[in-house]
Amino acid sequence: MIRNLFYIGIILSASGLISPPIALAGGLIFGLTTIHHFHVESRNLSKFLLQAAVVCLGFGMNLQEVVHAGKSGFIYTAISITFALSLGVALGKLLKVQQTQSLLIAFGTAICGGSAIAAIGPVLEANEEEMAVSLGTVFVLNSVALLTFPAIGWALHLSQTQFGLWAALAIHDTSSVVGAGAKYGPTALAVGTTVKLARALWIVPLAIATASIRKSKTRIHWPWFILYFCGAAVLATYVPHFLPQSVPFFGALNRLGRAALTVVLFLIGTGITRTTLREVGVRPLIQGITLWIVVASLSLYAIARGWIAL
Repeated sequence: MIRNLFYIGIILSASGLISPPIALAGGLIFGLTTIHHFHVESRNLSKFLLQAAVVCLGFGMNLQEVVHAGKSGFIYTAISITFALSLGVALGKLLKVQQTQSLLIAFGTAICGGSAIAAIGPVLEANEEEMAVSLGTVFVLNSVALLTFPAIGWALHLSQTQFGLWAALAIHDTSSVVGAGAKYGPTALAVGTTVKLARALWIVPLAIATASIRKSKTRIHWPWFILYFCGAAVLATYVPHFLPQSVPFFGALNRLGRAALTVVLFLIGTGITRTTLREVGVRPLIQGITLWIVVASLSLYAIARGWIAL
């Protein structure tokens, strides 16, 4: 019965009959009200689908917009990552959070949530419990952001460009940035996705720097899907000039990416269980919440004041 409900949730999410926030809410209800054993399958499937969805979304992007957003967001990204990492480490020490957990939460908030934690975790030689606590903290906050950010943006009358930039700077995971952007509007989706992916590129130098400092020889997981996303944007920008009939095909791939993203959000929701919430604990959760609120509030204020703009 439970397995059937799990599959039904995936099918409904992929069908386009429900929106990304509804898919996430359904996943959360499933994870918090049932006892299931699909955690590993959900995590593996959501990781693959997220990367595939991001690449497919590239077929709906224009290369000039991608390059412009990436260039314009570079300096903001560098400043916000430095600030978030510094504040995260300081909060971890203040709250006496175990060092590896504290660093993972700081990296996850500063760069791109679960992807950053997955890349940095082996470098820090984090064990399964430390990874679970950090991922649990980030996923809980991702869920909150996806459900609340669009409402905040509308209440403050943010433009789609402003909202996309805020989502990219303040929401942890790429999936939730894309989900929130898709709900807010097409321009918010384009800006949020491109700036967030540019932000995700920081995984590479920071992972290398961390490995050098700790003298770790662990193999670093490169975010190749970002390169594929750029390749998809190149094809979508230039191929239609020579093959106009390719436009419907690229459009279908883009819609497929949106459907896959909705499934990812359902799977993320199913991973938030009562056990996960217990494992997170109070102090790491306080660290993650405090860091996230400060980063989100300051970036929102700066964007609303016009200090940060594309």
